[in-house]
Amino acid sequence: MRKRCLSKRSTLEQMREYRAEVDQNGFAIVPALLNKEETESLVQAIANADEQDGVRKRGGVYAIRNLLEVVSAAADLAQSPKIMAVATDILGSNALPVKGTLFDKTPNANWLVPWHQDLTISVKNRIEIDGYGPWTRKAGVTHVQPPITILERMLAIRIHLDDCDERNGVLRVLPGTHRLGRLNANQIASTQAGINSVNCSVKSGGAVLMKPLLVHASSPAMEPSHRRVIHIDFASIALPPGLSWFTDAELGRTANRHAFRDDPYDGSSAMMCRE
Repeated sequence: MRKRCLSKRSTLEQMREYRAEVDQNGFAIVPALLNKEETESLVQAIANADEQDGVRKRGGVYAIRNLLEVVSAAADLAQSPKIMAVATDILGSNALPVKGTLFDKTPNANWLVPWHQDLTISVKNRIEIDGYGPWTRKAGVTHVQPPITILERMLAIRIHLDDCDERNGVLRVLPGTHRLGRLNANQIASTQAGINSVNCSVKSGGAVLMKPLLVHASSPAMEPSHRRVIHIDFASIALPPGLSWFTDAELGRTANRHAFRDDPYDGSSAMMCRE
């Protein structure tokens, strides 16, 4: 795919482009979403996370399942104006953060993630509802596969705290596969054989916007050091009566929104290059 570079544009024009890319391809790359100070602050907050359910340590923290509940700085980030501006522009004004996860790849925790879709959501309780299932428990939290109508109204914002490329386990995606619905393993294998994958290389402070039904994978890092990614799921749709998202919708009332700059994302001063 030919590389093209975009000159300076307004925030509105940039967001319109990202929205179109997410709609068409299932993903978009946003450079320089956080500044260096904000990124370093998050790195420190994660390193200081207490060991508890959902926090995995092996020579340091390498995974946190319930990130927004465990690390208050991550909750602040999820509700900050610049992150909410991205989420609401793509999903609509009802978008709310519903789950946060940290992923890292280090010499002590370096793994392969095969081609898959993100098909489960985290909820507070289990009730039997048509179209919801199977159910699982991970790190003390209930998870369930919802109907695709729920997944279609969701967006992941993956914020990179380290530079990420082919050397340290970059995210790979199959463009357009978010439009194919829920796929089984055989369908994913067949689809993967017929579509050229794209590597989502991102600098520290940048982000990948991704639809959960997009088929994606990552390889073990060839040069493992750190590849910390804060993965925040947003949704703009309510669950059926009796079923609640695990992350409380009241989160925004207590989050310190001023921990991050109040201005929405403005990358107009940067030159952006796309593959």
